[in-house]
Amino acid sequence: MDHIEIYDTTLRDGTQGEGVAFSVADKLRIAERLDAFGMHYIEGGWPGSNPKDIEFFDQARHRTFTRARLSAFGSTRRKDIAVDADDQVKLLLDAHTPVVCIYGKTWMLHVKEVLQTTPEENLAMIADTVRFLKQHGKFVVYDAEHTFDGARDNREYALATWQAAASAGADIVVLCDTNGGRLPSEVAELTRFAVSSLNTRVGIHTHDDIGVGVANAIAALEAGATHVQGTLNGYGERTGNCNLTSVIPIVHFKMHKEGVPPESLVQLKELSQFVDETANIRPNTRLPWVGATAFSHKGGTHVNAVQKVLSSYEHIDPSLVGNSRHVLISDLAGRSNIVMKARELGFDITNQTPELRDILTRIKELEHRGYEFESADGSLALLIAKSLRKTPPPFHVDAYHVSVRREGRGSVSEAIVKVRVGDESEHRVAEGDGPVNALDAALRAALVRYYRELEHVHLTDYKVRIIDSKSGTAAKTRVLIESSDGTSEWGTVGVDDNIVEASLQALVDSLEYALLNSREKTPAR
Repeated sequence: MDHIEIYDTTLRDGTQGEGVAFSVADKLRIAERLDAFGMHYIEGGWPGSNPKDIEFFDQARHRTFTRARLSAFGSTRRKDIAVDADDQVKLLLDAHTPVVCIYGKTWMLHVKEVLQTTPEENLAMIADTVRFLKQHGKFVVYDAEHTFDGARDNREYALATWQAAASAGADIVVLCDTNGGRLPSEVAELTRFAVSSLNTRVGIHTHDDIGVGVANAIAALEAGATHVQGTLNGYGERTGNCNLTSVIPIVHFKMHKEGVPPESLVQLKELSQFVDETANIRPNTRLPWVGATAFSHKGGTHVNAVQKVLSSYEHIDPSLVGNSRHVLISDLAGRSNIVMKARELGFDITNQTPELRDILTRIKELEHRGYEFESADGSLALLIAKSLRKTPPPFHVDAYHVSVRREGRGSVSEAIVKVRVGDESEHRVAEGDGPVNALDAALRAALVRYYRELEHVHLTDYKVRIIDSKSGTAAKTRVLIESSDGTSEWGTVGVDDNIVEASLQALVDSLEYALLNSREKTPAR
C-alpha cells in the first residue's frame, strides 16, 4: 500500500494524441530518459500495429534499461483461433520484452457488437492469452478495457473478465476508464470492489475526457490500487490521458507514498520539457507542477503575502520538482510585485526605495496603454534601470524609413535607419524578408560598429496582438519579441497604432537590454 508503480505509456497511448509523432530514434531517446528518471515500466508500443514499433523493439533489445522494465502492448487472441496461431500474439513474444501488457473486453456491448462473439469466448480469449504469455516467462499486465462502462451495465460479467485474467496468472489487473467519462466517486467505489474481489494487484488507467483523469487515478490509488498508467504531459487520444507529471508528485508529496526515486523529482520539469521538445510541441505553460506559470504570482496581495511567507500562496517549494517561482507584473501589481520582480532581475531594491512609487505608476500607465510585461522582462528591466540609475540610453534612433517593392512574383522590403551614438551618427540600409526583418538588420548594422557584442544577439520569436480589434485597421498593435545572445533569452514589448513603430520599440528595447547585460559597455570604435 505504500508503494505505487508508475507505468508510462507515452510512447504508445501518448502517440495517439493529435499532433504527437515520434520517430524510432525519438522513442529510444525518450525511453532512455524515462529509465534514467526511474519509471517502473515503459510501454514502448504495439509491435502488432505498425513497422515502426517493431523496429523500436528490435533496437531496444540491444539497449540496457537499469531502472525500468520495457513493455510491449497488444490484445488478447482473436476469436475462434488458437492463441499459438495468432500472429499478433507471436509478435508480442518477438519483441523480447520482460513485460507484456494486453487488453481485453469488459463491456458486453463490445463483446457482442464489436467483437461479435459470445461472452464465453471472450473469457476464453482473455484466459488463453494470459496463460500463454505466462508460460513464456512474461510478466503480464492485463488492461481491462472499458471497465467502468462494462461494470455499470453488468458488474457480474465485468468481474468475470477480471477473474479470468487473474486466474490465468496476470500479475496486475488494470481497470481502464477508456472513454474517460467516469467521476472520482465511481472510480473509487469500483476499485474498492475489485481490490476486495481479486487475489492479484489492481491498477488504474484513466483518460481526461471530462477533465478528471488525474483525479480519477488518485481516487483509485486511495481506494487500494497500487499501479497507475499514464503519459508525460497528458498526451493521448482526444483530450489526453492521465498526466503523470501531476500523478508522480502527488503520490510523493501529497499521498506520502513511494513512487519514482525521490531524487528524480527535481528533474520532473526538465523531463516534461524534453518530451515536448522531442515531439516538437510547445509546452503547456499552465500544466500543474511543471508549467511555466505553475508558481507564478500576479495579484498584489498574493505577492505581498509570498514575500513574507512563501507557503502562504504556494502548496510546495517549486524547486522540489525542478520549477521556479515567477512574479508577474501587470496593472494588478502592487509594491511587493515590483520589489520581488526587480530582485529576480538583479536589482537591489526594497519597499523603502524612493523610486518604487514612480516605477509602479509608470508600469500601470503603460499597461493601461496596452503594454504587457509578463513576457517582456527585458523591457521591464530597462524601465527599472532607467528609473534607478538615471543613465542615458546607449543610442537613439533619430529616423527610419521602411519600404516594400514588388519584384516578379514576390516582394522585397528595405529599411533605412539613422542612429546616433554619443556625438556620432550612423546611416544604414538593409533588405529583409519583411519590413520588420529589414528594420532589424539595418538597426543592428548601424550599431555593431559601436557595440560589437550585438553581433551575437538575434531574434528567436516575434508575436503580434491586436489590442482593440473593433477599430479595424486602425487598431493598436502590441508586438512581443524574444531575443537571445546564445546564453540567455529575454522578451521585449512595443505598442503603437503602427505595427512597424511597435516593432521598432521592441527591437530597440531588445538591443538596449543586451547592452545593459553586457560586461563591456564602453563603445568599441
